Amino acid sequence: MDLGSNFAAKLEPYLLMGKSMKGAAAAKLIQDATSAPGVFVFGELFELPGIRDLEKNEQHSKSYKLLQLFAYKTYWDYLENKDQLPALNEAQTIKLKHLSIVSMATERRILPYPQLMSSLAMSTIRDLEDLIIDAIYLDILRGKLDQKESQLEVEYTMGRDLEPGKVETMLNALRDWALTTSAVLATLDSQISTISAQTAFDQKQKEDYEAHVQQIIKEVNDKKESNSSYPSSSGSRRPQGQNTTGSGDRMDVDEPEVQGLVSSGSKGKNRKAPQAETKPSRKRNRF
Repeated sequence: MDLGSNFAAKLEPYLLMGKSMKGAAAAKLIQDATSAPGVFVFGELFELPGIRDLEKNEQHSKSYKLLQLFAYKTYWDYLENKDQLPALNEAQTIKLKHLSIVSMATERRILPYPQLMSSLAMSTIRDLEDLIIDAIYLDILRGKLDQKESQLEVEYTMGRDLEPGKVETMLNALRDWALTTSAVLATLDSQISTISAQTAFDQKQKEDYEAHVQQIIKEVNDKKESNSSYPSSSGSRRPQGQNTTGSGDRMDVDEPEVQGLVSSGSKGKNRKAPQAETKPSRKRNRF
């Protein structure tokens, strides 16, 4: 649920009663609405005829200024114009301080404790933090107390009524914001386009490099295969310098014709001594 989404409903009973009220009754209605718990928006009360008449009523003009104070202004404004306004009761004082924090948060997100204490006329940090915690529980704002840095970090706040004449100022601020946002978006789009183009260029270079590397590897492999393959037919000429000591190309060697030669490494076992040349026997005559 959005902050302050139920605040309009809390004002509805006072709007119904105020339709028929004038003079002192209308002034009393303002006093009751600004004191009532949970009522933090007051702009619709200004549309009631009886409330508008109080602005020109000398007796009750202070009540009309009181309504303006709670609708648009801050506790500091009350301190500066105290003599022109009715005295505030305790409930009105706390409510106006809560609304003052909301107004300060619209100007800056980080609110230092010293600034808050000065604007809200508070003497101790404990009282200030209790006031802020109450505002958070009442759904007036959402934030975090940073006790180490002595500051309030505001996340969200309810919206307050716009003072007459401030609408144009608000519109100008919104136009400036829209122009700034458009310029930022255009810059981001340009940077995204540049990054995308650079990414595509880098990817193309990477793919070209990888393709070139693969082409070189293929050429090297093809060259190796070409050098290692030769014709195997018998009539082919053997390339010079090729080693011929392999088993398939062994040179034939003629066996020695001399028989009876024994390898020099043998030890002469079973060797037969050469037989002496036989001479013809000579017969002798006997007498």
